Amino acid sequence: MLNALFWIIRRDLIIAMRRRTNILTTLLFFIIVVSLFPLAIGPEIATLRLIAPGVVWVGALLASMLALSQLFEADYQDGSLEHIILSPQPLSLLVLGKVIAHWLITGLPLAIVSPILGLQYALSNDVLLIMIYALMLGTPILSLLGAIGAALTLGLHSGGVLLALLVLPLYIPVLIFGAGAIEATASGLGGMAHLSMLGAMLLVALIATPFATAAALRIVSD
Repeated sequence: MLNALFWIIRRDLIIAMRRRTNILTTLLFFIIVVSLFPLAIGPEIATLRLIAPGVVWVGALLASMLALSQLFEADYQDGSLEHIILSPQPLSLLVLGKVIAHWLITGLPLAIVSPILGLQYALSNDVLLIMIYALMLGTPILSLLGAIGAALTLGLHSGGVLLALLVLPLYIPVLIFGAGAIEATASGLGGMAHLSMLGAMLLVALIATPFATAAALRIVSD
């Protein structure tokens, strides 16, 4: 089963490397969204530090959603999704592999570039470090939850709008605790409690969402 997991991750990464524009689009969208606010608001340091947690996390949330519709769409269009569903390996495991690959090409780059973007908001090194930790814990949750919506809206003409309506309410706790970790650290209270909540949410999502996504894919395929 581990070989199947590594195979699906490797397969999706190879396909993603052939379509680099999708990766660059997500990353550039995040950079543009986070960079526009300092230009619009001005150089007031206190204001920039106040809005930084929310801006970074809203940018990461929207950038993650931008690539969700492509999670299963290509496999659905070329028929390979049916072969994945009929594979002797557990479908939930293969779904987990696809979500991991999705996070590696969307969520991980956002976490890597976030400290550079955080410098625009005059954030301290401690706050930038917590920002990385929060995004490393939170963005996988966004991918795992988003996979359920991507599976349920697969093949629909207005799937993008419906996908947003389905996953945005699920993203709210991640947004609250992710931004809260950065804000609490910036105010001197420490963000470890928020990071612990994100870690707990990630464990629950890793266990539950692959099965829910697999069930949704079977419903769509039928």
